[in-house]
Amino acid sequence: MPQTSEKIAVIGIGDDGIGAASPTVRQRILDAQLVLGSDRALKLLPEECQAERRVLSADLEDVAAQLESVGSRRAVVLIFGDPMFYGLARYVTEKIGKDRFDVVPHVSSMQLAFARVMESWDEAYLTNLANHPLEAILERIRTAQKVGLFTSPAQPPNRVAEALLAKGIDYFHAYVCENLGARDERVTRGTLDEIAAQTFASLNVMILVRQPNAPDRPRDAIGRRLFGNPDEAFLHSKPKQGLTTSAEVRALALAQMDIAAGSIVWDIGAGSGSVSIEAAQIARDGAAYAVEMDPEDHGLIKQNAERFDVGNLIAVLGKAPDAFNDLPDPDAVFIAGGGREVARICTAAFERLRPGGRLVVNLIAINNLAELYEQMGAASHNCRVMMVNISEGADQLGRLSFESLKPSFLLSVVKP
Repeated sequence: MPQTSEKIAVIGIGDDGIGAASPTVRQRILDAQLVLGSDRALKLLPEECQAERRVLSADLEDVAAQLESVGSRRAVVLIFGDPMFYGLARYVTEKIGKDRFDVVPHVSSMQLAFARVMESWDEAYLTNLANHPLEAILERIRTAQKVGLFTSPAQPPNRVAEALLAKGIDYFHAYVCENLGARDERVTRGTLDEIAAQTFASLNVMILVRQPNAPDRPRDAIGRRLFGNPDEAFLHSKPKQGLTTSAEVRALALAQMDIAAGSIVWDIGAGSGSVSIEAAQIARDGAAYAVEMDPEDHGLIKQNAERFDVGNLIAVLGKAPDAFNDLPDPDAVFIAGGGREVARICTAAFERLRPGGRLVVNLIAINNLAELYEQMGAASHNCRVMMVNISEGADQLGRLSFESLKPSFLLSVVKP
């Protein structure tokens, strides 16, 4: 029978090494034939540990290769804090397989930080700036009550504070917790202005706590909605004024697209970019690609993206479907179509759509709708159509009346 490989133990430790570990965990480390970890972690091993010691690579792909080469040896990986909380174990268990590992957590530095400042963290927004650009998470911070950040050498606490202040997000008390668990541990409390003027040790956690009764957003952004913004909030080229997807239809379309935080979205024939901008705001950890063949509108998309402070929108100048070649496969696609090419464009987009993804098309002409419904219905059993016919109340000589907006159709199809 083939020899079964030992499970690799991924064990969390603190700055006190294995001294604080339970007797069972301590013995597992001492019995190991191979111990992997950072140079700092390996130096904490006692002399009685006779295992081969190997420094883990800083590159995750190399780490996976190191662990795959362990073979049948009894191996231990030492990680500071909780290996599953923004730690290495999350990556390697998915890369190599969960059945190859045992994970033993230690108190996370994030837990320690919140304990030091006497704040609960069960509803805090937590993230790691080593994996997420600061610009991509500013909107999440803006609306949060509490925030916990693993900072990085490229994005230390003072730069975080500077970036928040530059966006008008000035309503947080800030704490920087350095070298948690070590003898030189230090906790600094201050305003963002005060934190921006200081430097800190590289090992730190930054906590932000919203001041009581602070508004959710900077004053100059009051009235901005996640989706369904008024049509006049977007810049348009004057000859095409009124050709944008209306706020009412846009809201329905975005709901049908079922966009998640990490979605990749295509907006084909983006015009002024109203749909792709709001899609980007919803897909805050993903990206929206606004494809537009008109150079003037392409420029307007960029202006509107800047106006709405959307950093994850990519304006693509090109004609569909040729412009699809260099785009990543989407989770959701929106097409505003009325011309003869709409069926061909929809087919090309549907082919690139990821399984389970959604294609939503806004049409005005009923003859285009019938053709597209037959085509998409043959491609998926989950194809539906709705007619959007909305009337808006208006005052006429002191009496309430209703004026109909131009009716249109929304076709949505889910890829099997």
